[in-house]
Amino acid sequence: MKAYSNDLRERVAAACAEPDATHPAVAARFCVSVSFVEKLLQRQRASGSVAALPRRSGPAPLLDTAARVELVACLRQQPDATLDELRIWVAALGGPAVSPATLGRAVQALDWRRKKRASTLPNATPSG
Repeated sequence: MKAYSNDLRERVAAACAEPDATHPAVAARFCVSVSFVEKLLQRQRASGSVAALPRRSGPAPLLDTAARVELVACLRQQPDATLDELRIWVAALGGPAVSPATLGRAVQALDWRRKKRASTLPNATPSG
């Protein structure tokens, strides 16, 4: 969800500073929730600013660039390897021990397509 603009935040804070202004009335006036008004004023008291906090990123990826390079090398050497085989291979090369799901997401991020072996033997008789 996107954060409210700083302009709206400043107008809400200014409206709350008016005499006889109640939180529910200010919330109704600006079409925001009462909890937003209360949290905005609490933030203003604590930090002196009504600006939104910067967006947080998620957890760092378990496979760093060195491990991804190892993964690409493994995929080039054996393109039809399963995720379990790749996981064991990467761990043996000194990479982190990760789950098959994590490895699957990494392979997907590399945009690598699995190349399957032909399961049947080629015909001994030429077609024609």
